[in-house]
Amino acid sequence: MVGMNSHAYAVIMAGGGGERLWPMSTPERPKQFVTLFGGKALLRHAVDRLEGIVPPERIFIVTSRALEIATEEACPMLPRANIVGEPCRRDTAAAAALACGLVAARDPDGVALLLTADHIIGKEDIFRQTLADAAAVAAREDCIVTIGIEPTYPATGYGYIEAGDAMADVNEGDTMFWRARRFVEKPDLERAKEYLKSGGFFWNSGMFAWSAKTMAAAVREFAPGLEPLLSASAEAGATPGALAERLDALYPNLPKISVDYAIMERHRNVVMARGTFDWDDVGSWTAAAKYLASDGDGNSVSGRVKAMDSGGNIVVTDEGKLVALLGVEDLVVVQHGNATLVCKRERAQDLKALVKEVAAAK
Repeated sequence: MVGMNSHAYAVIMAGGGGERLWPMSTPERPKQFVTLFGGKALLRHAVDRLEGIVPPERIFIVTSRALEIATEEACPMLPRANIVGEPCRRDTAAAAALACGLVAARDPDGVALLLTADHIIGKEDIFRQTLADAAAVAAREDCIVTIGIEPTYPATGYGYIEAGDAMADVNEGDTMFWRARRFVEKPDLERAKEYLKSGGFFWNSGMFAWSAKTMAAAVREFAPGLEPLLSASAEAGATPGALAERLDALYPNLPKISVDYAIMERHRNVVMARGTFDWDDVGSWTAAAKYLASDGDGNSVSGRVKAMDSGGNIVVTDEGKLVALLGVEDLVVVQHGNATLVCKRERAQDLKALVKEVAAAK
């Protein structure tokens, strides 16, 4: 039975540049608002799967200032004060420090679960149990807990965590824990195959658990440039708009760095929880294809699609518009609003560069 102590808080990071599933996702409506998967926004899925372990009043969403209204509309069950907009992008270390400050201002003994907004997670009962177990370890140990996903294939699009010594003395519930030996960048295919074969490497999910006290100490030691964020929420108090004003003053001068580089790779006591739930960050249209309907000819489709003598394509259209294919194979075709993407499946990973070109041409 999943249980969660009264000091547990969830902080969902929901920035996003809207690049990897373009044009369905855009900077104005990034991936967390895509509704292809299950008929509701990925962000709403992220909130809903916390039901029963973290109540809405203890769930924060850290997003961009420009996305606050869209976030509120997607998650109306959350208190408006729990949706916090960053005035500019400063990567995940700033979001993590801000999360620590938000939780500490509510509860000095709080434990923060730092979670993602735009991933697909299956076996949600196991996911919830893993979160509960990770929070329990983070509450009693002076450590940062990261969640590593047991890999199922040699993925080259994910970072990895190398597991060190097993920690049977801190195992909690059904979750196994190891020392995190090191974080590894996205590998090439041969190295990814080696990682899979070794059994000692796990996908880096980008999800963490830590007590507010442990995280505050880590920020002060390893990322002192982010220290003002630890007290920003408490200093702002309950005055409407005060936190936004404080963040406006702080953010332009903050370092732009990920939490992995700033803290996780330098901290002396990082513990990895094994995640055995299904997990996918849906980082490209080829990754998204597995969640779309199949037309029997190897085409993955969503919306009004007619394909003749065509196979192996990914086709997505909305707003009732028709996309028709004739005699083509292995394409990605996505129609949304006033934009249409056409590319070879093998080039789908390069979409980020194209989106930058499109933005520059506006």
